[in-house]
Amino acid sequence: MRAASDQLAFDELGTPLRDTTFVVFDLETTGTRPGQDGITEIGAVKVRGGEVLGEFATLVDPGMPVPPQIVALTGITGAMLLDAPPLGQVLPAFLEFAAGAVLVAHNAPFDTGFLRAACGEYGYAWPRPAVVCTVRLARRVLTRQDTPSHRLAALAALFGSATTPNHRALVDARATVDVLHALLERLGPVGVHSLEELLDYLPEVTTAQRGKRGMAAHLPERPGVYLFRGPSDEVLYVGTARNLRRRVRQYFTGSESRGRIREMVALAGRVDAIECSHALEAQVRELRLLAAHRPAYNRRSKNPHASWWLVVTEEAFPRLSVVRVARDGALGPFRSQAAAKLAADVLSGASGLRTCTQRISARAPSGRPCTLAELGRCAAPCAGRQSSDEYRPGVDAVLELIEGTGAAPLDSALRRLDSLTEAQHFEQAARWRDELAVLVHAVRRAHRLSALAAIPELIGASPDGAGGWEFAVIRHGRLASAGVARRGVPPMPVVDALVAAAETVEPGPGPLRGAPAEEVGLLLRWLTRPGVRLVRTAVPWAEPARGAGGWGNWLERAATAVALENTGAG
Repeated sequence: MRAASDQLAFDELGTPLRDTTFVVFDLETTGTRPGQDGITEIGAVKVRGGEVLGEFATLVDPGMPVPPQIVALTGITGAMLLDAPPLGQVLPAFLEFAAGAVLVAHNAPFDTGFLRAACGEYGYAWPRPAVVCTVRLARRVLTRQDTPSHRLAALAALFGSATTPNHRALVDARATVDVLHALLERLGPVGVHSLEELLDYLPEVTTAQRGKRGMAAHLPERPGVYLFRGPSDEVLYVGTARNLRRRVRQYFTGSESRGRIREMVALAGRVDAIECSHALEAQVRELRLLAAHRPAYNRRSKNPHASWWLVVTEEAFPRLSVVRVARDGALGPFRSQAAAKLAADVLSGASGLRTCTQRISARAPSGRPCTLAELGRCAAPCAGRQSSDEYRPGVDAVLELIEGTGAAPLDSALRRLDSLTEAQHFEQAARWRDELAVLVHAVRRAHRLSALAAIPELIGASPDGAGGWEFAVIRHGRLASAGVARRGVPPMPVVDALVAAAETVEPGPGPLRGAPAEEVGLLLRWLTRPGVRLVRTAVPWAEPARGAGGWGNWLERAATAVALENTGAG
């Protein structure tokens, strides 16, 4: 075994700094608290080898007022943000701009903290890029004699930057580019010539991290899944990467600052890898490995079948019940029990189904009316005020909504919303609108997932960006086979070979045919990306035309109303 102090072999040096793509960025915000304060501006410059490859700049609607002290600091006013796009539109564009690059920022924990919070809020996985903080780098490189301050303005002046920082995102990002290049020039004499050496040079790299960097030497530079294994060969952590060697190396450098992961690295004895044809296959394999091994240091997706469902009970006066096991005719999946209960309450209220759990005899009901009956929100079948025949239309309406053949409960809920608004009960109307939106989202998602899971076999193809194709053979919502046809390779023989070698999938019970909801959702997102094509499908891929399918415009209007209320403009 190589000593911890030994240098990396020539073929392990990694990416030369001159060949490394950096995205130097800056955010302007309404405050200092990620997740609570908003982003008002994003500016970024993409550079490689001293050359500017592109710039990204936009104002952002933060969804909240801009405090006076922030206006005074940045010059960004609320009026300037009136026509700015919301963060939900800007974030995916920025993530695409920065994809595959090293992120650089002055005081990077602040800026990356806001990006992480935004990714969590809008459902994007944090891409876990390598991050360089120019404040930390300056403190490592410069002495007190060089500069008494590490503020961006002071460093820009020290290095003679052509751009003067002014608390506007793009301008500050341009100044940070000059500061970065000046700092990198000072690293050559101390032997820092590659990205890995740069990250290793930064402070806060533990001895355990640095000493185990050779564990990545045998890994291929291919997409796949990696598994950190502990002293007893147990799986400690599972992750995915587009480049296995490069990603695993980052765990042994200063770019990895998470305390739990550093603890994991200290325990790890080796790293195994599973090569995959493309990123989609790696993501699916990661989900399956997390479910199989339940690694102690992974925080998510350890139980892919841990979903909640709504079912209509089988009794004289059926009701909606929240259950853990899916069965045919169930509505879901829901990510939490609370979300399922909320949807059940809204759907019951809109269709006239009871919410009590007592069993009611069709012949001799003997209950007493509850508070909901007194409020006119339940017809009290428990007290004999409603027969099973009178009760049945509400049940049928719910079943039709679940099947996607009708939307009567949603129409009823919308009429109630209109009534509350006309009566000027605005707080109640807003609450009912938000609850109805949860139900509509759930029904739309359920129909989309179940439609894909119902297909015995579907083959999709995505451009690989180099003139070739990435293929996925999907059977009943599961990835059964994956492969690629590189540029110049006839694609159809590759497809035929993948189908012949694909895993046999026997459908199970429930709307998803036994497939894990996370896997079906992952495949659905891949299939609906721009540029993805259907090669062939065993049966037509069709989602219900009724149900919640036509409620997309209403959901957009509801989201707009919420945004206006949050900004105080509503």
